[in-house]
Amino acid sequence: VSQKVSEGLTERAGQFGIILDDISITHLTFGKEFTQAVELKQVAQQEAEKARFLVEKAEQQKKAAIITAEGDAQAAVLLAKSFGSAGEGLVELRRIEAAEDIAYQLSKSRNVTYLPQGQNVLLNLPTQ
Repeated sequence: VSQKVSEGLTERAGQFGIILDDISITHLTFGKEFTQAVELKQVAQQEAEKARFLVEKAEQQKKAAIITAEGDAQAAVLLAKSFGSAGEGLVELRRIEAAEDIAYQLSKSRNVTYLPQGQNVLLNLPTQ
């Protein structure tokens, strides 16, 4: 378009003895229909991009859920093997760890007072 305008103006100016070296189109106005069509195209592109993003996000969440489930399954298998090989010793260790955690949480609270009695310090653990 610019070249056609330049050729037309150069030819016309030549009729008056004017030599044009270069032209610059600085203000260009499009019709309402064209402007509206461009805006609608941009909106459609943005909506398509948003849809692609949502699909990609859903796929990533799906992959994360699968990885988490696989990790949980492997953890369950390892725990089952550990309980099978370690027997009651591992269960007792977990009870002691839980009791320590409970004691720590209770020690941080100013509103809770615990008065132990006899052998049962925090939990009613079976004695062997």
